Amino acid sequence: MTTKKKKLHILMLSIHGLIRGNNLELGRDADTGGQTKYVVELAKTLAKHSNVERVDLVTRLIEDDSIDNDYSKPVEPMSNNAQIVRIECGEEGYLAKEQLWDSLDTFTDNLINYIRDNELKPDIIHSHYADAGYVGSRVSHYLGIPLVHTGHSLGREKRRRLLYSGMKQSEIESRYNMTRRIEAEEQTLAAADIIITSTEQEIEKQYGVYDYYQPQQMRVVPPGTDLNLFYLPVGNERNSDINKTLSRFLVDPDKPIILALSRPDQRKNIESLIEAYGNSGKLQQLANLVIIAGNRDDISDMDDGAQEVLTNILMLIDKYNLYGKVAYPKHHSPSDVPVLYRLAALSKGVFINPALTEPFGLTLIEAAASGLPIVATEDGGPKDIIKNCKNGFLIDPLDLDDMADKMIKILSEPEEWIKMVDNGQKGVHQHYSWDAHVDNYLSKIYPIIEKTEVIDKKTLSKRPMLYHDRAIFSDLDQSLLGDKNALKKFTQLIRENRKFTSFGIATGRRLDSALKLLRKHEIPQPDILITSLGTEIHYAPNYSRDNAWTEHIDYLWHPKRVKRILTDIPGLTLQSKSEQSSFKVSYFIDTEVAPNIEEINSLLHQNDLTVRLFVSFGQFLDIIPFRASKGFALRWYAERSNTPLEQILAAGGSGADEDMLRGNTLAVVVGNRHDEELSELIDVERIFFADQKYANGILEAIDYYDFFKACEEPTE
Repeated sequence: MTTKKKKLHILMLSIHGLIRGNNLELGRDADTGGQTKYVVELAKTLAKHSNVERVDLVTRLIEDDSIDNDYSKPVEPMSNNAQIVRIECGEEGYLAKEQLWDSLDTFTDNLINYIRDNELKPDIIHSHYADAGYVGSRVSHYLGIPLVHTGHSLGREKRRRLLYSGMKQSEIESRYNMTRRIEAEEQTLAAADIIITSTEQEIEKQYGVYDYYQPQQMRVVPPGTDLNLFYLPVGNERNSDINKTLSRFLVDPDKPIILALSRPDQRKNIESLIEAYGNSGKLQQLANLVIIAGNRDDISDMDDGAQEVLTNILMLIDKYNLYGKVAYPKHHSPSDVPVLYRLAALSKGVFINPALTEPFGLTLIEAAASGLPIVATEDGGPKDIIKNCKNGFLIDPLDLDDMADKMIKILSEPEEWIKMVDNGQKGVHQHYSWDAHVDNYLSKIYPIIEKTEVIDKKTLSKRPMLYHDRAIFSDLDQSLLGDKNALKKFTQLIRENRKFTSFGIATGRRLDSALKLLRKHEIPQPDILITSLGTEIHYAPNYSRDNAWTEHIDYLWHPKRVKRILTDIPGLTLQSKSEQSSFKVSYFIDTEVAPNIEEINSLLHQNDLTVRLFVSFGQFLDIIPFRASKGFALRWYAERSNTPLEQILAAGGSGADEDMLRGNTLAVVVGNRHDEELSELIDVERIFFADQKYANGILEAIDYYDFFKACEEPTE
């Protein structure tokens, strides 16, 4: 029920891109996408609210023969009390947002003149993105109007992703004006009364690295979804073309559907879902599995990441003999997606999102609106969705038994299924419709306007050291892990210094295995995960894979030949399939029976195989591409992140860590080291041999190097 309050005049700022009230040119370029759609929909929905008197959506006026004349109109009505206002910005032509910075002061002056000339008295300014934040913070200061800001995306996060993708710092600066953008974001954080985000995770992972970030000014307002597009089944869904496509895969197409919908990306964890389904006879008996993993013509033409995921999907279906039980169509259109949800709902099925991490989870809201219970990863936005909707279960995405059990529970209890569908419908309408979004939004800004809530903002200043100008890398087993109390002290220290220190894990484990350990021991999410002995690099917050690194190490790598040549070597036994990866062949080695490492290496070289061999803890032999190793991967990261090796602390304790510890890094060998494997490092400079074991040894090294201050080896 809407409480009658002061009717508001809201001035929204969204400067770049092509903004008009209808027929949005979504996807025309990088500047005309989700933000454009959001601000127009928000303005329109706000204008319909009984507590809103007027909405002005302010953008730049563009006169350019290459685009529609609509964008040169100073005013465009959207409804009786909402309009788009276009302000001159110094440059007439259409410009990318990165090229607007020199014109924003002109835009600011012209906007202030417009407000004064028209005797406007907005109750609040809401800026969207860094360029609007720059303008909004100045207008707010000059006219004394409260400022609300939504970042949509943040410069520090984008710069980090670009660096990790292989782009040089100088290229990023020249192409994206990143320093000016980040400075504008810092100024906006300092000036804004509140910051509106979509999820709690966005606050912690993205805003938390800014100097002027203050938790008390953050407000979560989940985005709305289009309930005219996603709704309960109407009965004609089985006549659709997409249903005919699915039926061609399935022996019993009338069974309930377990629906998964995502890109073919390793982080989406589709393979684990198939394994959970393949290992559960009961789940196969209860339901079919439908996997919608993008569109493809020929898997071999796709990028390496998608190719690997889709190939593994097909191999797992074959391994578990799931033919007739799993549908995996090659193509679907956007219009098929709502129908797929409704088909699954009509079948009394369930929607699952098994991703390793999910920043928000829009598909979960769409599924709930369409009448489906949900099962979703516990990492990220799904926590909020299931808390609000009470229509499903959270899972550890790496616990296959838990994943299967939760789906079985929903599918085998009809009364609970109905209850979850009903809860989901109520929850989506209450929390995730556009009307609910606006109600939530207004509840956040009214206290600022009415001055019933005073944000106690501290006086902050920019720190003297650069954002993430140093890094700590550690192995997991026998280095970081082994002493719970020491680990607790270490993780607390990492959290306290996270704004300027990157945290990395370098392990022989696969990504999924490493993530299990991180969760089990409550270790903060690393910024960088070097896994499978340096053959894979993943970046937070979404475990994005460094495909450039993958391509780099693929040179002269022939794992099948490695296995064939070593088949009959005594003392070597292949480890389980779970320990193998595309770029790592792993054996158990009995050193009393097997040839020594030099002999094995020589044998491989004689067969024209150039590889690297590592023995760890006296019992594990790993063979990887010659271009790969923990040390090489660490240096690849250092170059791309512009982090000096001299300001990277590397910690280890086994032979697999040796090349990570050598060279210009600050290094520590923990007290519980494997002496035989690291004996050659005793006399190497810049390597500190700790007395303490496990994480205590790393803490000892942090003190020795004065890592968070001087960050150097002490002089004798």
